[in-house]
Amino acid sequence: MIEDKFKVAQFIRELILNIDKLMDNFPKKDIELKNRIRSNSYDMLELVYEANGAIDIEYKKELIVKIIAKTKVIDFLLNMSLDNKLITEKKYYKLSQRLDDIARYTNGWLKSII
Repeated sequence: MIEDKFKVAQFIRELILNIDKLMDNFPKKDIELKNRIRSNSYDMLELVYEANGAIDIEYKKELIVKIIAKTKVIDFLLNMSLDNKLITEKKYYKLSQRLDDIARYTNGWLKSII
């Protein structure tokens, strides 16, 4: 579906904005965790745009699968942040909801091109 790929990009942009606000209060000792969360978020957005422009269907599928994998990595990193009490459960829940939306729409996008 055409709207799925645009929804995915919109959800990722919103996730990045929320993560950027959240990261302001991360302690310096956890800078690596902070950088990984940010980096993976931006990578995911880049993958969406790359998949959107890809002509080769097999390559597009690979990129979409990578987007799904990035959502899982980000969720793991956010879970670590929660375990280390760097974020609250409420913030984790909000961000994980957004990641679930991204994964759901990305899976829909993948199914639409198979």
